[in-house]
Amino acid sequence: MRAAAALITAAAVAVLAATPAQAATVTLTSGHVDVLDVDYNAGALVLTVNDDVAERDPADVVLQVPAAAKVAVPSGSGWSFLGAPGATAWVLPQSSTAGLLWAGWNTTEIPSGVLQGNSVTFRLNSVTGPGNVSVYTVSAGTPTRLYDSSDGLPDTRTVARNVHAHANWGFTAAGTYTVTFEVTGKLASTGATVTSGAKAFTFDVLP
Repeated sequence: MRAAAALITAAAVAVLAATPAQAATVTLTSGHVDVLDVDYNAGALVLTVNDDVAERDPADVVLQVPAAAKVAVPSGSGWSFLGAPGATAWVLPQSSTAGLLWAGWNTTEIPSGVLQGNSVTFRLNSVTGPGNVSVYTVSAGTPTRLYDSSDGLPDTRTVARNVHAHANWGFTAAGTYTVTFEVTGKLASTGATVTSGAKAFTFDVLP
């Protein structure tokens, strides 16, 4: 009986050893982060989160939006995607701000000449959560929406390789959001489509 028990225990240990350990979830709270960090590797696009410490699987990351990100929605119809004038929205800003994530994207690691047009397509497939999500820039007080779940999805944009950019990331309510992006391109050599696959990003917006 003892021998049988020992064999069972050894088998169980072997199974556990063969099962990869799941990476611990990392919560990012401030500083620079490329939410959409795009690489090209052996015929595939790879989409990770890069916080200047590591390139992380989006499934292992929570991007935190603290109460310090609260802003009052400006007046004017151009800002209605964030809510009614004077309402509260949460915004990770386009410029580096102490205590907040400085969120953007990066295509600088895609080699030149590999993809048609030296570009990829960013596609915001879906958003689930208590409110709407937008990614937008502001120039001379006027917002330009790049992605916005308030008027329907998917939203797509062409992004050149060798780009490192930042924008405002807005949320209309506190709570947890799942934001799904996919990056695609066409190989210059064959015209075949390559994709990162759909990747889910988690944002935790604090009240």
